Amino acid sequence: MFHAFDNDGPNQPLQRQQWMALLARAPLAVLEPALGHYLDRPAGRAVHWLRRPEVGLMMVQGRAGGTGERFNLGEVTVTRCALRLQEATGALAGVAWVLGRNQRHCMLAAVADALLQDPARQAQLDAELLEPVRQHLRLLAHERSNRAQSTRVDFFTLARESDGGANEEDDEQ
Repeated sequence: MFHAFDNDGPNQPLQRQQWMALLARAPLAVLEPALGHYLDRPAGRAVHWLRRPEVGLMMVQGRAGGTGERFNLGEVTVTRCALRLQEATGALAGVAWVLGRNQRHCMLAAVADALLQDPARQAQLDAELLEPVRQHLRLLAHERSNRAQSTRVDFFTLARESDGGANEEDDEQ
């Protein structure tokens, strides 16, 4: 489904669209240890909320067979937020949209978005945060593939043996 985002070409620079797609699908168990301390700072907090996490609905569209006309499939719950991090290198703004109602996930994804915009931190965060997310998503895709493979049915056709039509000639005579 997200093949283009999950499979970067070799030596491709990290792009915001790619990391935001990964962060939106990242498990909270991966984000929390790496970024939780940014949100849990005491009174001199470095996080300034531009938009606190809020839950809403978004219309999802689909296509019949993947190629037909678009139609409204239904609504999904999403959480969004925007923040500004005050860091030594300056203020960095981060935003996030995630499926579901998990506000903590949305906040951590926004923190990661802000930090990833700093070129000095990109390589480190890619290795320590985004690569575990990619591995997790590859594992989920592999498990989903295995479940689908276990229900696979192979159809085959048996060819009827024929002796070249000799019986038909005998019947006519």
